[in-house]
Amino acid sequence: QVQLVESGGGLVQPGGSLRLSCAASGSIFSINAMGWYRQAPGKQRELVAAISSGGSTNYADSVKGRFTISRDNAKNTVYLQMNSLQPEDTAVYYCNAEIRRFGGSGYKNYWGQGTQVTVSS
Repeated sequence: QVQLVESGGGLVQPGGSLRLSCAASGSIFSINAMGWYRQAPGKQRELVAAISSGGSTNYADSVKGRFTISRDNAKNTVYLQMNSLQPEDTAVYYCNAEIRRFGGSGYKNYWGQGTQVTVSS
């Protein structure tokens, strides 16, 4: 079994900051890419940021310069530091990871349960 557990969401005023965390646990042999997606009401889920096992990153244009993704491979954890938050950042944020399990033959995508981020005054 593999689980991704997110934390750090909440309510913040425009211009504020939040830090999301996502810890992977279970029968994990290795983790490839990790990332954060978000889904606002009535919209499709979209990629926010991703980071490879080697540390290469990519971001959605809408968050470049404001959000920073990082990971701690020893803790199987990925982070998303969100600064200068705006109301349009309001969404449920989901963690994603490509994980190979012990005894598995390849990498599979796993998702967290989601954490709500609300930006409002």
